Amino acid sequence: MTVLSRGPERTRVARLGPATALWRPRTVVVCALLLLALAVALLVALSVSVNFVPPARVIATVFGHGTPAERLIVGELRMPRALVGAVVGLALGLSGALFQSVTRNPLGSPDVIGFDTGAATGALVAMLFAGGGVVPTSVSAVLGGVCTAVLVLLLAQRGRSVAPLRLVLVGIGIGATLAAVNSMLIVGAQVYDAQSAAVWLVGNLAGRGWDRLVVLGPVVAVALVLALLVGRSLAVAEFADDRAASLGVAPDRVRLLAVGIGVLLASAAVATAGPIAFIALAAPQVARRLTRATGPNLLASGLTGAVFLVLTDWAAREAFQPRQLPVGVLTGVVGGLYLIWLLGREWGASRPGAARGGRL
Repeated sequence: MTVLSRGPERTRVARLGPATALWRPRTVVVCALLLLALAVALLVALSVSVNFVPPARVIATVFGHGTPAERLIVGELRMPRALVGAVVGLALGLSGALFQSVTRNPLGSPDVIGFDTGAATGALVAMLFAGGGVVPTSVSAVLGGVCTAVLVLLLAQRGRSVAPLRLVLVGIGIGATLAAVNSMLIVGAQVYDAQSAAVWLVGNLAGRGWDRLVVLGPVVAVALVLALLVGRSLAVAEFADDRAASLGVAPDRVRLLAVGIGVLLASAAVATAGPIAFIALAAPQVARRLTRATGPNLLASGLTGAVFLVLTDWAAREAFQPRQLPVGVLTGVVGGLYLIWLLGREWGASRPGAARGGRL
């Protein structure tokens, strides 16, 4: 294998026979550190609570050497919720990175352009009119997300291609309409069903068990592999269409494939935990700042989303004892503060004299 350094971002080309792969040392290091941070976040979520379990005992329990009480607390109550949170955060981070790359817009996340709302509509129909259940809710959410995506893509078409800015604007409009539909569904439901649906719409990981992980895990694993396979072509498709075509990439086809994978990831996450806000929007931006690399930064975005959701769910579970907040409340607060900080930073950078004095 030969490794060559090229470009200002220190991209390296690894060659093994006829196969080549591009990688950046900083991105590899960031992903490794994010994996370590995810392991630490999972350990904190399994250990630190009202009923504290020492980290050494948590590790022993994970490997099958815990006491019956530890197996109940760690293995049956905390571990499924933490792992579901990690997989949902991974799915949301990946989905946000895909959509932001397709739209070439930092606001192009599935919760902004309506795909999460469409998946929530499908899940609400299953919950309120078909008795709920893991499989019917999941299938209905995916169908809702797919139908919303098809509608948005059809309305966003300009000629034979999809205009990225038009995609964002149409998606925002469709999302607002579907949010009104969701409110109508809740208002027309029975009181108990309406209360459960309203809590679910905030985004919640409480009560998520192994059955959810069995359904969600394979879907996200397959979508992750597909996303990584399309990632290199998607990075090229971020250029102007004529330049991407000159490099051997069909931009419209790549974007359509990326949208399909992103819709699958977002719909699976919504079906499992409800429409959790801001992770799909913020995780790719944080990952890009950590790696300082161009392109979609898929793996780093997914790991950032996983770490963020596991930690925020643990905080929502423990910070307000004896009550627990839905995790969507806390991600909304943190995401809102992040957006305020980001807008303030950009405003400071755009002020006269900012180039001389540096960014605030």
